[in-house]
Amino acid sequence: QVQLQESGPGLVKPSQTLSLTCTVSSATITTSSYRWAWIRQPPGKGLEWLGVIAYDGSTYYSPSLKSHTSISRDTSKNQFSLQLSSVTPEDTAVYYCNAYNVRASREYWGQGTPVTVSS
Repeated sequence: QVQLQESGPGLVKPSQTLSLTCTVSSATITTSSYRWAWIRQPPGKGLEWLGVIAYDGSTYYSPSLKSHTSISRDTSKNQFSLQLSSVTPEDTAVYYCNAYNVRASREYWGQGTPVTVSS
């Protein structure tokens, strides 16, 4: 059972960079069968896919957010991270990290971490 744990500040000021980290257990982020993603849910809205990092470090982003989204990884710590620059109050959401096993067609979710963008 893959376990995911998000961590990061719960409050970010407008125009700053939001940085979150996902720590992965019971799977290795360099395993070819997995894809590692960030997803968010703003208050009262549906889930929004932000981007993904593959086992080889390649990244893909939502076209609408690509200009200020970056996903990176630290293989030594088995973690992957999200950076969202120039945030506005519209970036307020619960942020989830997600793992998808393409061979088993199974996905796993972190518990989510709420982030508020406010001055």
